[in-house]
Amino acid sequence: MLYVLGVVLFALGIGISVALHEFGHLLTAKAFGMKVTRYFIGFGPKIWSFKRGETEYGFKIIPAGGFCEIVGMTALDEVPAEDAPRAFYRQKTWKRVIVLSAGSITHFIIGLLIVYVAAISLGLPNNQDLAIAGDISPCAQAKQFPDTGKYSDCTASDPAPAKDAGIQPGDKVLSVGGHPISTYTEMVKVTRPLSGPTQFVIERDGKQQTLTVNIATVSRILDYTKPLGPNDPVGKVGAIGMGQAYTITYGPGAAIGATGVFTGQLFVGVWEGLKALPTKIPALLNAVAGGERDPNAPVSVVGASLIGGQAADRGLWWFFVALLANLNFFVGVFNLLPLLPLDGGHIAVNLYERVRDWVRKLRGKPAGLPVDYVKLLPLTYLLVLLGGAYTLLAITADIVNPVKLG
Repeated sequence: MLYVLGVVLFALGIGISVALHEFGHLLTAKAFGMKVTRYFIGFGPKIWSFKRGETEYGFKIIPAGGFCEIVGMTALDEVPAEDAPRAFYRQKTWKRVIVLSAGSITHFIIGLLIVYVAAISLGLPNNQDLAIAGDISPCAQAKQFPDTGKYSDCTASDPAPAKDAGIQPGDKVLSVGGHPISTYTEMVKVTRPLSGPTQFVIERDGKQQTLTVNIATVSRILDYTKPLGPNDPVGKVGAIGMGQAYTITYGPGAAIGATGVFTGQLFVGVWEGLKALPTKIPALLNAVAGGERDPNAPVSVVGASLIGGQAADRGLWWFFVALLANLNFFVGVFNLLPLLPLDGGHIAVNLYERVRDWVRKLRGKPAGLPVDYVKLLPLTYLLVLLGGAYTLLAITADIVNPVKLG
């Protein structure tokens, strides 16, 4: 049930994002006095609609996007004489660019809000390897098995250093035995050679405390930095029975900075993903043919929804919301690419006309004619065909060989 709920919720989140994308166009167009005749979610035959003022609002049967119809999107459109002053192409360039950018800006705002809410509630991933306590084990397990990496069960005789010292989930370790600590990996490295009572300086609720931890001597895989193997040597090392926090929850103020950092990381990933799109076609074809699915290959909204269902089923709601935020950032950036029929393509055309007319004015010439969109149709159709084929390939791969969370 949780899996189905996750799929439905994620799909609903996508639908709401699309609706708000188009609402961004609607809101800014109306704010600048342009005439908006239709605002619909979906394509194909109309299911239901109503009219308020001069705009018809409604839903169509195919939930694969939406549109906001503004009068006179290009100078080639037929516009009634009474609507000509409010036509899109008659407005100043900066107003047109804002309206065209509003959809992507809306996605960015949605993504930021999702990340911020996650930061103060579910937490954000600890991807900086901070030495923050997660689970406090009831003991420092005596053995670790090299073939699986798992630990032996706790017994009554096993010590519980972290628990007995009073370390709590959320505590940040600042130093161990006088050695400053910046990462969890560094804490493990410093702790392993030690044994017996050792001072740990921690930060809790913004205040530093010094705790004495009686480090236990246990059997562990010696080289914990490489993939596990059944023949990995084991030996005696120091351990305290403290797991690392995989997510970090922030206060309302601190969440602002954390949101900015995490969002920046997501944007870097989005940009790298966009650049790699053409190179991922073989991986998608291999997945459709039944080969192993590359977890780094693109997914469609279908695949993203299925991953969202898996995250919900495992209780990984922070991953669920991070994925939804990342999808919003991806759509926002992708939509700004200077390619027709994307909003970025229309922005590029409008900026080209503005720069061209400025140059003509410097040369004492009148403004040029509007760009002839008819001449751009062959390129537009080609891009639509390629984009549609890529999307269909990704959807097929997501259906026959979906990505599975590791």
